[in-house]
Formats: sequence, C-alpha cells, structure tokens
Amino acid sequence: MTKVYPNAPPTPTPTPTASPACDCEEDPLQVLTVWNKSLLFNCKGYTVFDSNGNLVFRVDNYMSGSGFKAEILLMDAAGEPLLTIRRKRLSLGDNWMVYDGEKAVNPRFSAKKHVNILNSKCLAYVTSVGSSSSSRVVYQIEGSYAQRSCVVYDERRRKVAEIKQKEAAVKGAGFGVDVFRLIVNQPGIEAAEAMALVILLDQMFGSSRRFTN
Repeated sequence: MTKVYPNAPPTPTPTPTASPACDCEEDPLQVLTVWNKSLLFNCKGYTVFDSNGNLVFRVDNYMSGSGFKAEILLMDAAGEPLLTIRRKRLSLGDNWMVYDGEKAVNPRFSAKKHVNILNSKCLAYVTSVGSSSSSRVVYQIEGSYAQRSCVVYDERRRKVAEIKQKEAAVKGAGFGVDVFRLIVNQPGIEAAEAMALVILLDQMFGSSRRFTN
C-alpha cells in the first residue's frame, strides 16, 4: 500500500487506514494529491504530493486557545514560504487576498466568493490586483467543492486546473473528502497558485473555515 508521506517526512504521523496512491499523468498535466492534514502534531493544514510521492507543498497552522492564525501560509517542501493567504477585513462578502512570500504587501490577486443564486455553478472569482493595470477576472471557479468536483477557467475560458475525487488503489477503500486530486494544466497556471485556490475554496465552502477567525 502506498503511503501518504514524502520520501523523508519531517515528523512521523499515524498511517491512515487507506492511504491514497499517487496518480500518473502525461504532460502538460501535473497531478497532485492533496491531503487535508498537516504532517505536524497539533496542527491543521494540508500536505501535497506529486505523482512520485514527493512532498511539494505544505500548510501547518498551529492550534491555540483562541483558534487559528488569521492568515494561511503556503510553503514548499523545505518550509520556505511561497504564498500568504489572508482574509480581507471590513469588506462585504467573503473576500481574500493572496500575496507572494510571507509579507502581506502588493497582493498578487484577490478572490471573492460568488453568491448569485442565478448562477449556482460559479463558486468564486479571482481578480488581478495592481496599480499598473485595471483589475480583471483572471480565473473563474465552477463546480461543487463539497463533492470535490471543480474546474478553474482562465479569462479565455480555458480549463487550467481541476479538483477531482481520489480513486482508491485498494478495491472497496475510500478516502472521503480529505484526500483528492489537484490537476494542474501547465503552463496555464502555476501549481502554487492552483493550490492557493484549493485553500481558498476550503475556507469558503469546506470544514476548514475554522482556520481563520
């Protein structure tokens, strides 16, 4: 049975009953396995592996008496910060900002939860942010995050990423919603950006809304 661990995990954790096996896809698709679990004890987060079982991304949010940190940091396998995801305060609706690195300045893009009941397929809009150009929608996310069935379209309506349920390698075994696939159609979107969108969807529609206060 294939383990849900990188080749050299930083901290041993209990092996789940049915560990998701890695998928293999041909280029230009990059298929990642997302596990809604931190490898560190007493943390909530995500662990993301490539098709060879190598750790590529991680999120570790430490628990405290008052809840979780007000921002989420996406890191690479070595723990280096890639993107900071922060909820926008004092704004109408569910709005988020995504920044490069761990400094919350000069956001890369913003994301807003879609609430129009006339277009129930749309989950969220991702908009560019910058003083040099006017804001525009760069990604639109459609589908059902609860069923782990989502598609990310770019501004030209091209499919650049997908979220799909994970098939079990062991017959009769299931992974539920905490383990799923993130398919990145490169070069339409960076893998780190696609993972940031997963985190945003989980904050908007999933059980991880408790990550932030």
